[in-house]
Amino acid sequence: MKIRSGTLAAWLVLYFLLCLLPMGLALVFERPPVRTFFVELGVMFGLLGLGVLAMQLVISGRHPWFAAGVGQDNLLQFHRQMGIFGWLLILAHPLTVLIAEPEFLHYLHPGDEPLRAITLSALLMASTLLIITSVWRVGCKLQYEWWRALHGLLALFVVSAGFGHALMVNNYTAGWPVQVAVVVVVGAALLLLIDSRLLRPWRLKGKPWTVSKAENIDGDATRLVLQADSHQGLKFQPGQYAWITLGDSPFSLQQHPFSINSQDDNPGCLEFTVKHAGDFTRSLSDVKAGSRAWVEGPYGVFTLDPANKRDTVIIAGGVGVTPIISMLRSCVAEQSTKKLLLLYANIDKASILFADELAELSTQLNLKVVHVLKEPPEDWQGEQGLIDDELLKQYLDKSNSTTDYYVCGPPPLMNVVETVLRARNVPLQYIFSERFNLV
Repeated sequence: MKIRSGTLAAWLVLYFLLCLLPMGLALVFERPPVRTFFVELGVMFGLLGLGVLAMQLVISGRHPWFAAGVGQDNLLQFHRQMGIFGWLLILAHPLTVLIAEPEFLHYLHPGDEPLRAITLSALLMASTLLIITSVWRVGCKLQYEWWRALHGLLALFVVSAGFGHALMVNNYTAGWPVQVAVVVVVGAALLLLIDSRLLRPWRLKGKPWTVSKAENIDGDATRLVLQADSHQGLKFQPGQYAWITLGDSPFSLQQHPFSINSQDDNPGCLEFTVKHAGDFTRSLSDVKAGSRAWVEGPYGVFTLDPANKRDTVIIAGGVGVTPIISMLRSCVAEQSTKKLLLLYANIDKASILFADELAELSTQLNLKVVHVLKEPPEDWQGEQGLIDDELLKQYLDKSNSTTDYYVCGPPPLMNVVETVLRARNVPLQYIFSERFNLV
C-alpha cells in the first residue's frame, strides 16, 4: 500500500507516546520509595502493558481519524502484533515481580483479599484467551461472529481489570493527579470501544438501506445491490469497501466487509459482488428484495483517481478484482484515456468474475486484459499457471517512474508480485495494495 513515510512515522511516534502515557504519568508525579530493580522493572512492564492494551481498543475501532491514510489492513496487522506484545508485557509483569520478591504471592492468595486474587487470576486467563482465540481463531473453528463478541468482551474486561488493578495497588498511582490522568487516558480508550460497538450501530439506525437485488452470477458469486432509504447514501472513492449488516437491526454480530463495485457517481446505490467462500456468503443470494441492510464506511485507501493520467498496471487474483471493477467503471465515466493493463489470475475459467464486462471495458478504455488460469481448459489460448516473475517480465516494461501498480488478491499472489516489483526497483510510492483478510 502506498503510505507516505512521514505520515507513517508521525502516527507511530504518536502511538508509542500514548502507549507510554500511563507509565510516564506515574513517573512524573511524586514517586514512592524505590524498591529492588527487578520489582520496579516488573511494575513498569505492567504500566506499559496497560498502555499498549488501552491503545488496542483505539486501533481496532475503525475510527476514520486514527492513522488516516495508513489503511485498515495495515492497522489490523499492527493490532495483532501489538496484541501479542501487550500480552507478553502482562505476563512479564507478575513473573518479574514474583521472581524478585516471592512475598508478592499473597496478591494471588484468595484468603487475603478474595476479590483482588480472583480478578488478577481472571485477568491473566482472559488476556491469554484473548490472544489464543485471535491468533488461532480458524484453527479453533470459532465462527467469526462469536469470536467478534468474545473478543470485544475480553478486551473490555482485560483493560478495565488492569486499570482497576493499577489504581487499587496505590503505589505509583497513589496521588490524585496521576489517578485523574490515568482515568482520563484509559477511560477515553474504553469510551472509544463503547462508541465503536454500541454508539456507532445506533447512529446507523438513522441511515437504513434496502436490498433491491441479490442474485447468483457467473464466477460462483452473488451480486448484492442496496438502495439508500430516505437519505443521500454513501460517498466513496473507487476501490473502497464497506462493512455490511443484513437484518432489521444494525446491532448484529454478523457484519462483513465487501468492496464496493459501483461507480462513485451514484452514492444512493451501492453494488457489491461477493465470492462464495462460506456459509454466510453462499446464503446472500437467498436474501429477499426489500430486506433491510446497514452500511458502515467507506474504508480503505486502495483507491484510483480516474483523472490521473499515469499508466496503470493492475494485478488481481480471484475476488481481488472486485475493487478493480469499480475503478474501471469510474474510468469509463471519466472518459479516461490512460493506458491500463489488467493481469487477472483465477483457478479456472468458471471462476472468472466480470468476464463479459471486462471484455466490454477493454473496448471502452485503453485497457488490455490478460487472464491467467491455473487449471485452463484444453482449448484455452491465454496465459496458464500462476502470476510469477517470469510472467510479469513478459508484460511489465522497464518504465517504473511513469507507471502506477495496483495489487489485490490472495496473500501468496500479493507476496510474489510485491517482491518482484521491489526487485525491479519500483518506488514504494507507486505501489498500491490492500490485503482483504479483515475477518
